[in-house]
Amino acid sequence: MELAKQVWQEVDVTAILLIPLGSTEQHGPHLPMDTDARIAEAIAAGAADVLPGVAVAPTLPYGASGEHAGFAGTLSIGTEVLRTVIVELTRSAALTFDRIVFVNGHGGNYAGIAGAIAQLHAEQHDVTSWSPSIPGGDAHAGRTETSLMLAIAPESVRLDAAEPGNTAPLAEIIDDLRSGGVVAASPNGVLGDPAGASAEEGRILLQQLVSNLVATLETVDTVIGHN
Repeated sequence: MELAKQVWQEVDVTAILLIPLGSTEQHGPHLPMDTDARIAEAIAAGAADVLPGVAVAPTLPYGASGEHAGFAGTLSIGTEVLRTVIVELTRSAALTFDRIVFVNGHGGNYAGIAGAIAQLHAEQHDVTSWSPSIPGGDAHAGRTETSLMLAIAPESVRLDAAEPGNTAPLAEIIDDLRSGGVVAASPNGVLGDPAGASAEEGRILLQQLVSNLVATLETVDTVIGHN
């Protein structure tokens, strides 16, 4: 159920509301700025297709992306503003929905989400968050995200421009990332290597992520309020 396409009388107030969180930031020379938002939205939509009683809100396309500030077009609202937005969205959504889950697509959003969830739990709101986890996946704009985007929005992927970035383990470049952002660690914005990415691999990954989210939602009555 896509909330934005309904009239107010149609809204199922007993549904679990999913709110996808993305970003508008560089994803190398081959992926679009809205990659994180598209992935979060696709996972949420996939879960809603599987489970009845799930509503999907419009995706928030901005997040905390300060680490990508060295690249043109990146738009960041920062951690504190993101935290405030999540708090206010939840307070508003809770007037209609009892259960709210933020589906996050951007690692830079973690701190803002965690701070918001802690505050909202103190206010007794039934809210939690979910973020994708892919064992062995690369950090940014590499094979993992490229495969997912080939499955979700192939027309937006510029494979002819794809090239490897910094492929060192994250632990080896974390100091550069913290001091100078992604541009200090990878001039082309890629952390990983998109080589080998495919739509087939992306579909498999997407299904795994949807299944993981569905498993969380199936136990949401016990999970919410404790994460």
